[in-house]
Amino acid sequence: MRIALLVAALLLSAPAAAQEKTVKFLVGFPAGAGLDTMTRLVADKMRVRLGQPVVVENRPGADGRIAMDLLKAAPPDGLTLVMTPLVTVVTAPHVFSNLRYDAFADFAPVAHAANFLFGFSVGPNVPAKNLAEYVALVKQDAKFGSYASAGAGSLPHFFSVLFADTARIPMVHVGYKGSAPAITDLMGGQISAFMGTASDVAAQHKAGRLRVLATSGALRARILPDVPTFKEQGYNIEGGGWYAAYAPAKSPKDAIDRLAAAIGEALKSPDVREKLEALGMEPTGYGPAELARIHKADYDKWGPVIRASGFKPEN
Repeated sequence: MRIALLVAALLLSAPAAAQEKTVKFLVGFPAGAGLDTMTRLVADKMRVRLGQPVVVENRPGADGRIAMDLLKAAPPDGLTLVMTPLVTVVTAPHVFSNLRYDAFADFAPVAHAANFLFGFSVGPNVPAKNLAEYVALVKQDAKFGSYASAGAGSLPHFFSVLFADTARIPMVHVGYKGSAPAITDLMGGQISAFMGTASDVAAQHKAGRLRVLATSGALRARILPDVPTFKEQGYNIEGGGWYAAYAPAKSPKDAIDRLAAAIGEALKSPDVREKLEALGMEPTGYGPAELARIHKADYDKWGPVIRASGFKPEN
């Protein structure tokens, strides 16, 4: 009788044990960055919704591509995700011929998490208060056309290429290893301009240490309401970045739907939204189908721009 009761108890506890398996979020960037902060906020909410542990594992390197390699190699069991910016799945496939993953075949879209905008800034040594003045300045003296981004091959790099082409001015890209050193050199006068996320430059703009001349959205950035968009200033360009969650290809649909619902619910939480908006993000929480559509649309949009830039990575 005791044996029978023990067997029954084990059988009843099996589904609960399965539910206790840990969900792992890979993040291909260092702890403390905006993407990492967002992922941890989402993971905290998901633990409650899913009733199981959700951990964040930082695997930085190669602009997020290392984490994508790890995701591809992970079993498709609904327990491993990556939270990534679009650079790994939109620009990298156009830039790198030696990628070890296929951005469409190797991953299953789970949820679109948030949008963010770019800000184009100049340092205190650049006497331009708007884009028209900046463009005129570069046409007079090409040295003002040197600009930085947080990394060669990044989307801010290519958005600047789009701006230079639209404005018909010569601009020379200087790639940095991150936003912080680029902004330091911008404020110190070692570089004339910088294209990065709006949140990277908002505080320094408000403090008067640099000037953000334009933001990249259809509407003004909430974090920089005093700064007009490129479109408002007569340059018909628009764009921005996003963060999204992916799982390994062939992950079960019911697992993906369950994870997508948990991520979406987390991003609707008022406290999460407030914290992300303060970081310059617009929480979205779109599901797998909408993420797939956005991914393909941006892949098609940026391909011609990247090819036209002539950019070739060093490795």
